[in-house]
Amino acid sequence: MDLNRAVDVGTSVASTLARGASGAFVGNAGPRPGKLLELYEFEGCPFCKKVREALSILDLDCVILPCPKNGPRFREELITRGGKAQFPYLVDPNSGREFYESGEIVRYLFAEYGSGRIPLALAAGPLTDLSAVFANLLRAGQGSYYRPARSPEQRLELWSYEASPFSRLVRETLCTLELPYLLHNVARGSKSRAAFVSRSGKMQVPYLVDPNSGVEMFESAGIVAYLEESYAEAREGAASATRA
Repeated sequence: MDLNRAVDVGTSVASTLARGASGAFVGNAGPRPGKLLELYEFEGCPFCKKVREALSILDLDCVILPCPKNGPRFREELITRGGKAQFPYLVDPNSGREFYESGEIVRYLFAEYGSGRIPLALAAGPLTDLSAVFANLLRAGQGSYYRPARSPEQRLELWSYEASPFSRLVRETLCTLELPYLLHNVARGSKSRAAFVSRSGKMQVPYLVDPNSGVEMFESAGIVAYLEESYAEAREGAASATRA
């Protein structure tokens, strides 16, 4: 493992620990939505992190519409839809509800798709927010800023759960490249794990499926390399060096 990779993994593990591994286990799950939820968010946002943890705990799949800063696609779409670039923003086609504010979204999710009882890690008010901010600071803004990339014709799929440090590295890249994807949460205790193992052959995350190329793969480092090679546009410096 090279130094950069070791730092990435180490800080991602630290980020998970800073939140007490919230989002590692399914709990208080209730009724299942008939239609997929949609979430406008970005990985470098601590308030978005709270909502992703809630989705993982409640064992909910969700369409992720990444909105990195300076991103040309989904940020503009959200401004048109909701009126401002504020994150997270949840769309629930099952109830017709769509709204901002992480605290309100978390309460809604546990009321609609859980037992109504919110775990302490998400119900501690300012302490929850502070720990989420600190956890994200450990990743030094990864998953916050857009890098030019081509849009896939079909959205990708990712099997993950919020507390997985290796999955975080993949989600950050998906966000940076503004690649929409269907997030399949498979935290410990998930009822979706059996179907996932039947498909993939083992219980390991992250696992990416790209219907545009037919690629299906494990291993965060390999997935990140694949996404960069397949979708990222060449950086100006690299392009100039190639032409020279």
